[in-house]
Amino acid sequence: MNLSNLQPAVGSVKTGKRIGRGPGSGKGGTSTRGHKGAKSRSGYSRKIGFEGGQMPLQRRLPKFGFKNINRKDYKAINLDLLETLATAKNLQKIGLEELRAAGYINRNQLVKILANGAVNRALTVEAHAFSQAAQAAIEAAGGSVNKI
Repeated sequence: MNLSNLQPAVGSVKTGKRIGRGPGSGKGGTSTRGHKGAKSRSGYSRKIGFEGGQMPLQRRLPKFGFKNINRKDYKAINLDLLETLATAKNLQKIGLEELRAAGYINRNQLVKILANGAVNRALTVEAHAFSQAAQAAIEAAGGSVNKI
């Protein structure tokens, strides 16, 4: 050990200057905040989207469209998917539980049956909504429709 490699113990020397602790600290007076203006005041916090007084982007852009708060989003299930599910698992009744178990819908989704494809067997189908063509195709195959 010699004078060239002496160091203080780890954690004994604080790094960084303490701000606002008098003129002798070198960071007194305005405490690095500059003179006047909103950022020099206590309690200042910059609002999200603030652009220095310039008109913010969310107010410059035009507003358009309409968001219907009563909208119902349906998960579309086609007849061909019902047919493949019924043949694979040998089902006579297809409801929400069967569609959830097969992984086609989540537990909170509303289901609408659409008429893409064909049904060749008599199925009892349970869903929230049906297109007219899908309902006619299911009933023509000898099945029945149950709206929840």
